[in-house]
Amino acid sequence: MPDTHFGFQTVNETEKARRVEGVFSSVADKYDLMNDLMSAGLHRLWKAFTLQVSGARQGDRVLDVAGGTGDLSSAFAKRVGPTGEVWLTDINNAMLTRGRDRLLDEGVLGPVAQCDAEKLPFPDNHFDIVTVAFGLRNMTHKDKALAEMRRVLRTGGRLLVLEFSKVWEPLTPFYDLYSFKVLPWLGSKIVGDADSYRYLAESIRMHPDQATLKSLMEQAGLEKVEYFNLTAGVVALHRGFKI
Repeated sequence: MPDTHFGFQTVNETEKARRVEGVFSSVADKYDLMNDLMSAGLHRLWKAFTLQVSGARQGDRVLDVAGGTGDLSSAFAKRVGPTGEVWLTDINNAMLTRGRDRLLDEGVLGPVAQCDAEKLPFPDNHFDIVTVAFGLRNMTHKDKALAEMRRVLRTGGRLLVLEFSKVWEPLTPFYDLYSFKVLPWLGSKIVGDADSYRYLAESIRMHPDQATLKSLMEQAGLEKVEYFNLTAGVVALHRGFKI
């Protein structure tokens, strides 16, 4: 089995999958609360911007990959209306259960599927929009996942990747201090799990920067790829089209 990275550690691919599953199973119950605390609520603005840039309209078909607790799926469901369709998917059952329950609590009735982003169980040319928010960095074969997301897009459809990225250089010392000291401390106090949030900080550093991810999307066959830096590059939104 080939080796890959889990944060700063080198592990085989099977071990990475097991560990990533463990991370999200551990944090699922407090995931939304931790997002609010870690980002001071900014993740809500980042996702609202993603919705705006998507150009989603009534009747669109949307696939939310690694949709976790379903906040983005809920927002898209409201945008596409009863004539549209939003699939919430995630590889982790604990996260998907939280997402399904959120949608039901909000009165959003939509399909839910547990699946691997590298092997999406959908036909070619099916969706108007595919989105993946804070999920791509955890995927072992990002090239395969991006190619799969492109495959299920119809011609003219767009892929949106919202992910942590490379922060503006002058802020790096402060960002590192926050990432490697404050985040694990928060994780230990709120979730009782510092290690999962240490992995979060490490996985962000191992994720491709803005230009590299743009290139990966182009190599996967997406066109007109562009990115938007949010909060000084703490997060970037990449958008590419299937033409």
